[in-house]
This record gives sequence, C-alpha cells and structure tokens, in this order.
Amino acid sequence: MTDLTTLLEVGGPLAALGGGAAYTRAKHPALYWSAVGGPMSTVRLLSSYGSVMEACGLTVAPSRLRVLAVKATTRRDIRPVPPRRGILRPTSTGLRLRLRLAPGQEPADVAASAERLRHAWGVHAAYVTTVKPGVVELRLVGYDVLRRVRMPRKTGGGFLKVPVALREDATPFVRDYRTVPHQLTLGATLSGKSMYLRHLIIGLAPQPVALVGIDCKRGVELAPFAARLSALATDPDEAAALLPVLVKEMEDRYDLIKARQGIAPSTPDEEITSDIWGLPERERPVPIVLFVDEVAELFLTATRKDEERRDEMVTQLIRLAQLGRAAGIYLEVCGQRFGAELGKGATMLRAQLTGRVCHRVNDEASAKMALGDIAPEAVFAACSIAPEMPGLAVAGDTSGGWSRIRTPYLSLGDAAETCREAAHLVPDLPSLKPFRPHVPVHPVEASAPVVRPRPVTD
Repeated sequence: MTDLTTLLEVGGPLAALGGGAAYTRAKHPALYWSAVGGPMSTVRLLSSYGSVMEACGLTVAPSRLRVLAVKATTRRDIRPVPPRRGILRPTSTGLRLRLRLAPGQEPADVAASAERLRHAWGVHAAYVTTVKPGVVELRLVGYDVLRRVRMPRKTGGGFLKVPVALREDATPFVRDYRTVPHQLTLGATLSGKSMYLRHLIIGLAPQPVALVGIDCKRGVELAPFAARLSALATDPDEAAALLPVLVKEMEDRYDLIKARQGIAPSTPDEEITSDIWGLPERERPVPIVLFVDEVAELFLTATRKDEERRDEMVTQLIRLAQLGRAAGIYLEVCGQRFGAELGKGATMLRAQLTGRVCHRVNDEASAKMALGDIAPEAVFAACSIAPEMPGLAVAGDTSGGWSRIRTPYLSLGDAAETCREAAHLVPDLPSLKPFRPHVPVHPVEASAPVVRPRPVTD
C-alpha cells in the first residue's frame, strides 16, 4: 500500500508535467521549442553528429596525412571524415549551423539527406542553402511555422521590397520589384489571394510609389484602398481608357531616358538597355505598380465590339509587361485561372510574368498554368493545399526554385486605415489625375444628447 501511495505521489506530478508539455507543444509550439524541443535537439545533434553523417553517406575517406598522424599518435580506428561543423546557432524557430564540405562532396549530397537528418535530430524540417563554394548552411526548423504565422523582426524590407509572407524555412518571403518586376498570383475563392494583395498594398503605401488598380468587380477589392491609389478602374470600359494612359506614360519615360543619355529619338524602345534608375534622383520619375485583380474579366467578351476592346487591352498589357520594367512600371496580375482558353494573348502575357504565386486552386490545370512552365515539381505541392489553410501558397520564379509560403492575417479595416494614413504620399502624376478614385469622407458619429426629452404620458 505504501509503494502504491508513493507511486501515485510521484506519478501525479509527472503526468501533469507531461500533459502540460503536450498542451504547450500543440497550442504554443514556439514556447515548447524554446523550453523543451530546442535543448533536446541540440543534445541529439552534438552527441550523434559523426554517426548520423556516416549513416547518411556524408563522410569521405581521410587524407593520407591524417591517416599517418592518427597511426603515429593513437591506436584508435581510422573513421571516415564528416563535413566540418561550424558553431551551432539556436533561433526562435530552430537551429542553424554551417558545414564545410569535405573534398569530393557537393551541396546536393547534403540536400538529398535532409529528410534523414530531420528524423535523426527530431526536428520538423531541414533545409540546405549554399553560402559559398564548399560551405552550406543547414537550417533546422523545430515546428510547423506556417500553421500560425509570425513574421520575424528582421524582414529585409526596403524600397520596392515588401515582406509579404513567411516561408516554410522560417525566413521572410520578400516581394522585390527590382529583381522580379512582374508577377502572376492565382488562387480560388477564399484561398487567401486577397490577403496577399492587402499586404503588398500596405507594404508599398508608405513608399514613394504610385499605386494603380484595375478591379473589374466594381472595385470591391481595391476600393477600400482608394485613399492611396493614384488611379482606379472598376470595369472593363474604365480599364480600356486607363491602359493607354499607362502606355503613354511609359513612352514618355523612354523619351526622358533617351534625352538624358543622348540617344537618338528615332531609336526603338526595344533597343534601349538602360532604365530610369540610371537617371539623377531629381529627374527620376516615380515608380508605378499596377494591380490587376481578376484579370479574366478583361478577357471576357459578349459582342464583336467587346472583342476589339479586349484585343487592345491585352496588347497594352503585353507592352507594359515587356517594356515597363525599364520605365519603372511593374505589374501584379491576380486571378482564379489564367490560360490559353481566355483568348488571344493570354499565354504571351503569362510568359512575361516572371514571379508566380499559386494559392489553393480548384483543379490541377490551374496549378499547371501558374507553375507548370517554371517548376513542374511544385504543381503537386500547390494541388495539396488544404481549404482550412487560407493564405498558404507555393511561390516560384523562372529560376526553377520554389517554396511554400503563408501570408499572416490582416483585416481589411486595418489595411484601409494604413492607406488613409499614407494618403498624403500619393505622387503627383498629371496623366493619372482623371482616374483618381473618389475618397468618401467618413461622417463623424453624433454623440448622445445630454438632456433627454421628457417621456410622453397619457
């Protein structure tokens, strides 16, 4: 009886401690990793580094000089040499360490063993990036950082750089317009496409950039940000009038570059290799970012006249995508589907959009439209996004690289308030003034009267 009582006295706190750890791991994974998971994985890594590398085939035979030195000083067995390990750096989401590869190894060898390393050291995921020739960084992520997104403090933002989401390796996904000038974003209804667009707009709102929107859904997506927009078109007719103005603005900027650099006015725009960033700052025109929401609405036609208008708009969009980068005009095209079935010019326009972000889609063909031509292996990852994970997407570019990202939640009211606070930063572009959206004045709510009327009696 005494032994049973002692067992209950000891087992009760242990059970409570185990239950608390399990609850913390499920509800607060970051806290669990800092308190329990991180120290345990560190001990596993330090104690089993050599044996794990040997089991994963990441060791090489020692050099002859090393063999002679070992035989001369000790009698222990000569074992294969693993990559030299650097300092282990703990982070709030995992562990980081650099490996100096042994002669004859390449980063692909370590990347191929990432899944084995993940299981051996008890972490959620392992990622390998090349730092310089012969040195790779191994990033170990302790838990699923995409389940509850928390952006890191250092996001790497800047001029025309917007930290819009979090990658699955716990690094920020930065939308850099100078590096990737044009991008296509696809996603079904309630997939998080609008949330992604909100983060882009509020990230650009405090910067000296002109924001232009085309929202053929009567402006329901972009109208809340009207205070910061330089121009807004809410139907195909307005879009047909706005796009030629942007093309004319682009041509004027090319003339400015020609005049500054002494290029003959008769030189075709396609032969100009410089851009507005080579101009002096006082003469440099402000960059323009064009947001096109539901691009399919620009391709739909009902009559012969609509087809002519559609062909003109598509031609102008293609011109902006081909020549706009040098003139400081960038495209952000969004939609649910974007393929050849939309009509003439759709495939040509898509080919000019370097960046690709694919949220949850309704069919595999839509994922192939976004990622099939640049990263075919990412199509399956895009098709496996669950409906209960809004904001989760697969981001890729023409280099063939891709990664899973997720955008943090941002309410429409907070995004609109940010745009209203930055309304004074709207640049002065005379050509876009006719398309400047009307910003309604919010009425001030009347306060309750201090003196109440006398109640009516019989």
